[in-house]
Amino acid sequence: MNPVIEMTWDEGADSSFGLPAYATPGAAGADLRANFSGRADVVVPPGARVLIGTGLRLAIPAGYEVQIRPRSGLALKHGITLANAPGTIDSDYRGPLGVILLNTGTEVFAVRHGDRIAQMVVAPVVQAKFSQVPELDTTLRSTGGFGSTGRGS
Repeated sequence: MNPVIEMTWDEGADSSFGLPAYATPGAAGADLRANFSGRADVVVPPGARVLIGTGLRLAIPAGYEVQIRPRSGLALKHGITLANAPGTIDSDYRGPLGVILLNTGTEVFAVRHGDRIAQMVVAPVVQAKFSQVPELDTTLRSTGGFGSTGRGS
């Protein structure tokens, strides 16, 4: 059974765009749109981070999270990604949903009111129990870190 994510609009938000939606039947992420109360563009200079409002607040069921992920087209064409990808929205958060855009490109990028800026993926959450032990078991890799398994073939 699919979880239901309840949503409401922030005061002054433009609800004419509708709620987030999946672009295709096979899409894992639902598109999020920029929603500016003043309806004016927001400029993201190269190297800068900007918090972009979506106009939404969510009620996520216990046992789930919403992950905020970049849109691949914005990343490829303009160098626009998320500063904290993926961002996590916890089930007990009820504040405004914002997206931290990061411009890794070389050009100024203007975000227009209504632009699709990110996607949200609903995922189950598992909380672990943490246990202190005197030492860890050994594995074939053991303490080999970054690049220790070799280069991809």
